[in-house]
Amino acid sequence: MTFRITPKVAQNIAFTVLGLATLLVILPVGMVVWVIVKNGAPAIHLSFLTEMPRSGMRAGGILPAIVGTFYLVLGAVAFALPLGLMAAIYLSEYAREGFMNRVVRLAIINLAGVPSVVFGLFGLALFVGFFKFGASILSGSLTLGFMILPVIITSSREAMDSVPKSFREVSLSLGATKLQTIRYAVLPHALPGILTGTILGIGRAAGETAPILFTVAAFYLPRLPHSIFDQVMALPYHLYVLSTQVPNVDAKLRYGTALVLLTIVLLMNLIAITIRSYFRSKKKW
Repeated sequence: MTFRITPKVAQNIAFTVLGLATLLVILPVGMVVWVIVKNGAPAIHLSFLTEMPRSGMRAGGILPAIVGTFYLVLGAVAFALPLGLMAAIYLSEYAREGFMNRVVRLAIINLAGVPSVVFGLFGLALFVGFFKFGASILSGSLTLGFMILPVIITSSREAMDSVPKSFREVSLSLGATKLQTIRYAVLPHALPGILTGTILGIGRAAGETAPILFTVAAFYLPRLPHSIFDQVMALPYHLYVLSTQVPNVDAKLRYGTALVLLTIVLLMNLIAITIRSYFRSKKKW
């Protein structure tokens, strides 16, 4: 007697395996979030978020680190998004298919996998040393911008490639120029994908320690920055310092800092996802 698996049984087995795989991914993430929330929630109060650190970071708040992280992420996105979008437009709409185009695309994809510490050394050599910006918000933002640039270029190019060619053909047949076609027929439909790359870039820029360690992060600086050439404290580096360099720190301060960083990243992602969903709902195809 031959045992035969029916399509229905095979489908149920596949769904079960996929469900278990999803659970194995979600469960560790949920446990990490639970531990951070459980241990960090007691530290979250108004003074912790709005005061300067005191007593060698063993007391007080983390306001300079919050402001510094916000400035660095804002600067990185302000630099990387326009540059990455223009590069993606050229690769998708203007560059001819050929060997060099494939090499450039492969190089961009490979850059996305370069360790962040390498970008930190690059920023140290170029912005801090060569351009003489010093350890500053400008150096840190540009370094983070270059780090997230490959992600933005790749996602933006793929989003534009996914727009049907018929949209371009109709626009050109009505007398629109190439630039007008890109502006009105391609970019609006590619915007959700572009925002996806920006979301990934924001998350990575906000959570990286190595690039800012070389280019901007201050060990202890209980004041707010006054210009783009000032050093700042930043949440990822501040968390590293509290965990490894400062003795006798209350554990809830470490977990509280981690919880604030996690919350900021989630809020940034939530805002970007909301905007992306709004534009995606307007797509007619």
